[in-house]
Amino acid sequence: MPMTPSPTEAAPLLSVNNIEVIYNHVILVLKGVSLTVPAAGIVALLGANGAGKSTTLKAISNLLKAERGAVTKGSITAMGERIDPLTASDLVRRGIIQVMEGRHCFPHLTVEENILTGAFSRRDGRAAAMADLERCYGYFGRLKERRKSLAGLTSGGEQQMVAIARALMSRPKLLLLDEPSMGLAPQLVEEIFEIVMQLNAAEGMSILLAEQNTNMALRYAHYGYILENGRIVLDGTAAALRQNDDVKEFYLGLSSAGRKSYRDVKHYRRRKRWLS
Repeated sequence: MPMTPSPTEAAPLLSVNNIEVIYNHVILVLKGVSLTVPAAGIVALLGANGAGKSTTLKAISNLLKAERGAVTKGSITAMGERIDPLTASDLVRRGIIQVMEGRHCFPHLTVEENILTGAFSRRDGRAAAMADLERCYGYFGRLKERRKSLAGLTSGGEQQMVAIARALMSRPKLLLLDEPSMGLAPQLVEEIFEIVMQLNAAEGMSILLAEQNTNMALRYAHYGYILENGRIVLDGTAAALRQNDDVKEFYLGLSSAGRKSYRDVKHYRRRKRWLS
C-alpha cells in the first residue's frame, strides 16, 4: 500500500473560487464551489454519482458549453491567469487536459493512432511527438504490446490507459481525470492509480481526480474535497478524511461497529453533521 505524500506547500496551480454552474439557464448544478490544486499535487474530488464532480471538471476545462451549461458566478484561475473566459482549445495549449469519463477512444483506430491524436495541437515536430510516444509506453507497457490492435477490441482497462496516454501527448501541466476507475476490475484500478502516482512523482504533474471510489482515491491523493448536491461539504488532507467518522460511514461503508453491509449503507439516514 502506497504511503500518502505530505501536502504540497507551493502556491496553487489551480484555484476555483466560489463558482456557480447553471444548465439550460435554469438548472443550478454547482453552488459556491471552491477548491485549489497545488503545484505537483494530487487532489481528489469525491462524492456520489450526480454530486457535481464531472460538472466541476468540465467547468475548469471549459467543456460546459457543449452541454448548454455555463459558469455564472465566481472565477477560475490557473498558473496565475483567469481561465474561465478562455476556450477549451486555449486551455489545451496552456497544458490543462481532461480525460473524460467513459474513455472515449476511437474504436476503429489502433492503440498507437489513438495515442498520437493527443499530439494534434503540438507544433514541435514529429521527432518530439515520437519521443513522447515512447515515454507513454514507458508508463503503459501493455499498450506497447497492443500498439497495432484496434482500440475498440481492447479491454476497458486498456482503453482507460489509452485515454490517459493520449492526454500525456499534449504535455499537461494539470491533468483532470474523470472517474478513471469506472467499470474496471480492482486489479486494473490499482494499476492505473499507481501510474497516476508515478506521473505525479516523476514529472511533478498536478492532478485533479474526480472519483466515486473514495477508498482508492484517498490512498493516492494528498488532499480531498467531498461534494454533495453541488456543494463542497467537507475537505481536508487525505489522511484526515480517511479517519473522519462520517467519511468512513457514508463513503467507505465503515462504522464504529466495523464494516457495514451494502443494505445498511444504502438505507442509512445521513446525519450530515458537516452541514450543521
